[in-house]
Amino acid sequence: MDKNSGNNTDQAKIDEQELLQRYINGDKEAFQELVRIYKDPLYAFLRRFLNQQQLVEETFQETFLQLYRSRHSFEKGKPLRPWLFTIAANKARDALRKQQRHETVSIGTMSDSVDLSIDDVVNSLTAYEVTPYQEAEKTERAEKVREIIEEMPENLKEILILAYFEQFSYKQMADILSIPIGTVKSRLHTAIVYFTKKWKSSTSDENL
Repeated sequence: MDKNSGNNTDQAKIDEQELLQRYINGDKEAFQELVRIYKDPLYAFLRRFLNQQQLVEETFQETFLQLYRSRHSFEKGKPLRPWLFTIAANKARDALRKQQRHETVSIGTMSDSVDLSIDDVVNSLTAYEVTPYQEAEKTERAEKVREIIEEMPENLKEILILAYFEQFSYKQMADILSIPIGTVKSRLHTAIVYFTKKWKSSTSDENL
């Protein structure tokens, strides 16, 4: 293992903790730096979770506003990212509830065996392609993934995004969503089953 890499990681943690302490103390420059660090991943998360650009932008602003207002309740020594995404997930759910433009979908309990992992689908989107045909095919797959995720029930969509796109751990997802780890695991399984069924259905329709 590269010692310099380890040292850089440790230094980054120290630098962030220093920023967090300044942010807690009301230092606006520190807050602006935290916004700079986290704005891109947060914006990407909200774009996947919300289906309208206006909702994304409003929720993005509300999340950072809440982050600034709630700085005194932040627990020192903890990483900011899970806490920030907790705020964002709550704000996104509120935005969707207010929107009320789609019916709530209930898929009940699904315990079918899964023979296609969503990892296979997600990984295929970043695979190296060498021909125009393959590149077009990759673009079509990416669009299908986006469409399926956009149509998923809210609770399944958010856990799939947190797990596979944001790479949060079970514990972090449990904290963000305020649910037990066991519920995280079962809900993620249901989300994968749901996604897989929709994916297979979309690909089988093309082969008819």
